[in-house]
This record gives sequence, structure tokens and C-alpha cells, in this order.
Amino acid sequence: MEQAPEASAPEGPRGQRLRGRPAPASDQPAGRFLSDEAFYLIRGMIVSLRLKPGAPLSERWLMQELSLGRTPIREALRRLADHNLVKVYPRRGIFVSNVDIRDLRSVSEVRTELEGAAARLAAERATPEERKTATALIEELDASRGETDQRQLINVDQRIHRHVHRWSHNGFLEATLDEYFALSLRLWWLVLDCVTRLDEGVQEHRELLEAIRDGQAERAEKVVRRHVTGFEQEIRRALWEPGP
Repeated sequence: MEQAPEASAPEGPRGQRLRGRPAPASDQPAGRFLSDEAFYLIRGMIVSLRLKPGAPLSERWLMQELSLGRTPIREALRRLADHNLVKVYPRRGIFVSNVDIRDLRSVSEVRTELEGAAARLAAERATPEERKTATALIEELDASRGETDQRQLINVDQRIHRHVHRWSHNGFLEATLDEYFALSLRLWWLVLDCVTRLDEGVQEHRELLEAIRDGQAERAEKVVRRHVTGFEQEIRRALWEPGP
């Protein structure tokens, strides 16, 4: 396998940067086990399209690229197959899953409900310290207004969503959202150069963070549901009404 081109990559589900790769800014710690680390590193490369849809995956190349052993790489690839990010074909090998745009509606339907539940719970359950973090994120959004670096905006979007998921204080919900958010993020990367309102979309998080900070559960749920629906509409617009 040829070495894939560079791009921003991996994050863990509670995330800080993982070793060996520059990762998108996220605030989730590295996994406790090497297989976790391998999973998030490879997933980051797939989501950010550093590993292209349909590309063959070489265990040896991944071992060299990530400085990890064969066992954690194999365990990570099995998990990625469960998450529909790689395909395993007997006697043929392992390949990065293709992106099927027909999945957009289904993924968005699931995310709309789960993100709404997480936002509502976050507004109800966030600790005083977490509400302070929400205020800090609002200030960060204000400072980033007008940002034109699409990749940096995606990083901000990731960090805010993962904070909200964590603030729900429901590990099952957080883990499920982590899987579906990765699928959505891959679609974002696919159309990144065609998206025209990413800055506006990221700034929509201000109202969400304010609602969580102020304990307004119904408002938080309404805002995030509107945001996820807008995400789907923007991707459809980028795919079927491309700019010049």
C-alpha cells in the first residue's frame, strides 16, 4: 500500500491527541489500551479521508505508521469493521469502507434523537465546573468568529459536541454518539471544499452552550436538533448544488 497523503486525524472518545499523528483539536484522552489507541488513530485517518474510501489496508503499513504491534492493529481493525468503517473480505483483505451517501438520512435521523437527548441531559446534569467550561467554550467561539480555516472549524465543532456528550453523564449514550458522530464527520470531510456556511454552523453552538450553562434543557434539545438537521441539509446542498 502506498503511503496515504497527510491530513488532520485522530481523536479518542474522550480525547487528547494520540501519539504519532497530529490530531484534530479534541479533548478526549487517549485510550487505556494499545488497541484503543490503534482504533482511534486509524479511525481518525479514515474519518479525515487520509485513508481514502475503498483503499486497501495493510497491517504491516499500519504497524510501521503508528509504531504499534500486530495484535492491537488487528483488534482495532475488527472494531472498525463493527463500526462500518472498514470491510473485511476473506482471501482478499481489508479495505476502507466506501461512503454511501444514502446513509446520510439514516445517520442524521439517529443523531437528531441522540444529540437531542444528550443536550437535554447535559443541561440537567452538568456540574458547576462543566458549566464553567461551557462559558469558556462560548468565549472561544466568540474569538473564532470569522474563522475561515475549515479544518480548524471542524475541530472546534468536534470538541463542543464531545463535551456535550460527556456532560450527559450517560456512558452508553456517549459511546453510541461517538460512533455516529464519526460517521457524520466523515461525510463533512467528504464535502468540505463545497461547504459555504461552516462558520455559521459552528457559531450555532453558542446558543446550545448557553442553554446548557443556564440549565435550559428544552432549549438545549431544540437547538441541537435544529443544528443536526441543518448539517444534513448543508451536506445535501454541497453534494447536489456544488459551487463553482
